[in-house]
Amino acid sequence: MISNYTAILDWELSHRLRGGEPLSEYAMALSRMTAEIISKNADLIKPHAEESAWTVIKALLSSGVAMSIAGSSRPASGGEHKFSHALDQIAPGKGLHGEQCGIGSIITMYLHGGDWRGIRNSLRAIGGAPTTPKEIGIDDHMAARALILAKSIRPERFTILDMGITEEVAEQLIAMLYEE
Repeated sequence: MISNYTAILDWELSHRLRGGEPLSEYAMALSRMTAEIISKNADLIKPHAEESAWTVIKALLSSGVAMSIAGSSRPASGGEHKFSHALDQIAPGKGLHGEQCGIGSIITMYLHGGDWRGIRNSLRAIGGAPTTPKEIGIDDHMAARALILAKSIRPERFTILDMGITEEVAEQLIAMLYEE
């Protein structure tokens, strides 16, 4: 759900560059609120904790309502999801969807010029969620390939990853994940 931050940025980017794709301010606000609920409460989200379950359920419901209002998954799915689906093709069964989207969110937020470290810190606070490909058993070169392949996943859904990432840039983006 933290990926809602970058999904919204991708949606706005598509609207600006491609034109014609309608935006819903209300769906975007609700989606952003969802990401904030998780980010602000990241240190409280732990396995087998009732308070954690309520926090996550509240965020899931908000995200679902945002998608219903938008009439698509756009408020919650952007380049980070395309990256996750590309990883599924290259390295099936390695990482969980949410883990892969979390890593993709760090990368896409970096590309958008936003607070990628904040996303990484929130993920780390959530019971040590993975923030690098190695933490989910994926080789860095494979992750870089997934960044390049992401453009071919759902080509109708324009995201920051559709801007033309070269192999060299993809490798630099993966290396950035390990920076402190």
